[in-house]
Amino acid sequence: MSRPAERLAEYRDLFELPEHVIGEILNGQLITQPRPAPKHARASSIVGSELVGPYDQGRGGPGGWWILDEPEMHLGPHILVPDLAGWRRERMPALPDEAYFALAPDWVCEVLSPGTARIDRVVKMPIYAAQGVQWLWLVEPDLHTLEVFRLLDGHWLLEGAWQEADEVHAPPFAELAFSLADLWASMPAEGGRGEGAG
Repeated sequence: MSRPAERLAEYRDLFELPEHVIGEILNGQLITQPRPAPKHARASSIVGSELVGPYDQGRGGPGGWWILDEPEMHLGPHILVPDLAGWRRERMPALPDEAYFALAPDWVCEVLSPGTARIDRVVKMPIYAAQGVQWLWLVEPDLHTLEVFRLLDGHWLLEGAWQEADEVHAPPFAELAFSLADLWASMPAEGGRGEGAG
């Protein structure tokens, strides 16, 4: 006996979700998650705040990027909402008029949580690779780590990894240095960043 075929998710399905839920369509399936927890939101906010000034606005840095929080991206059959994404302005000189982006970004940052890590790694990473995203950052607030991947011949190559209070010089923003400790809500803002902090 054959099972009825599952209906593929459609864009209109996203409009029926409650306001406190983030929806994506990945490989035809509707994937939902609640709004980020405070540790997740803080890590994402700090990464964005470090990058927007020098790279998006050109303040004390090279400029030349659009850096956005939670942009909706329509890439092929997929609708994705990464925590952060960036486009080089030479590839996208102006922001689109639509409420979404159809051009794959040059850089994506996903902040992992226990509820999203499997989807981010197993489902979204291959989609980003297939769509030609060149750089991917994975931030893990519970483990206090940052992993940076570069796309090479259609596959992800681990370019570098940082932990705890390491000073980060991570491509494609390697000109910028920031302390990874600033992302972790559990680590003190000053002092105590040595052994055992956090």
